[in-house]
Amino acid sequence: MGIGEYIKNHQPLAYRTFANALEKGRLSHAYLLMGEAGIPLKETAIYLAKSILCDHPSPFADLTCRTCQRIDASDYPDFVCLDGSENSIKKDEVGNVLSNFNQTALERKGIMVYVIHEVENMTIEAINSLLKFLEEPSPNTFAILTTRNESKVLPTIISRCESVRMLLVPQEQVIQEATSIGVGKNDAEILSFFNNDASLIAEQVETTDYQNAKLAFETMLEAFGEKPEYARYVMEKTIIPLINSKKSARFYLDMLAMLFEDVASIRRQGRIHLSSYLSQTKVIASSIPNPDRALLEVMTLRGEIDTNINLGLLFTHLTYVIYKE
Repeated sequence: MGIGEYIKNHQPLAYRTFANALEKGRLSHAYLLMGEAGIPLKETAIYLAKSILCDHPSPFADLTCRTCQRIDASDYPDFVCLDGSENSIKKDEVGNVLSNFNQTALERKGIMVYVIHEVENMTIEAINSLLKFLEEPSPNTFAILTTRNESKVLPTIISRCESVRMLLVPQEQVIQEATSIGVGKNDAEILSFFNNDASLIAEQVETTDYQNAKLAFETMLEAFGEKPEYARYVMEKTIIPLINSKKSARFYLDMLAMLFEDVASIRRQGRIHLSSYLSQTKVIASSIPNPDRALLEVMTLRGEIDTNINLGLLFTHLTYVIYKE
């Protein structure tokens, strides 16, 4: 199931909104897609952009025409995507896009589309530049913005866009759909916290960053059940060399966060997130002194990854905090 099927089957409001607009040629000059973590906002935004630019839309993009393929290859000058999911979007980035889009379209269609993913992660200067453009949109120019936290988006931006809210598909349904297309149960369970679309889970499970993070996570599951000295040894000799990118580090820390939530839940007889690892989690629950403190430390360190902190030092510090009495 691709993004088009996901929108059709799981996001009826978004599907009807965009289908009607595309069929009747009544597109708003700017859309704001809103949704929680896990919902494929960026993929939806790019799919809508393709549908606006597609050579053979019906009414959505066919994904096979030359224009759709060029967008995938980042070879279509009248389409630009800025991604604020990992780093804040700066004024210069927005300025470059808007200055180009103030000029005549380069392609024969004469239509230009730009996507800004997680618009809440723009600097104030970038937001001001965007507002000026939204107030006086150029003809045949369309903006598709996304946000995972609408409370952080300026009301002046929201008021200039047609807002479309996307809702989470129930997690159990996502897991079932993912396993039905060949994803392992433990992978589907973990990745359902990051992706609300089974097809994206199937793609992500094959990535090196995820595979490395999962291997590190499962290795530490065994180590956490042993003495603290052994856990520290495994962290230094196995985990630190394995987690060699910021993306894999984010995955790894997010998995640890779920683990320590489950450890705390076991002690309180609460809900378990990762049922596939329940037996190991029960063992860990008897060896970790303070899972709530461990969880807090994991989340704190998760927020420091983008500060160029040394990952090895970060993980070494973490093991000491986890076993601190």
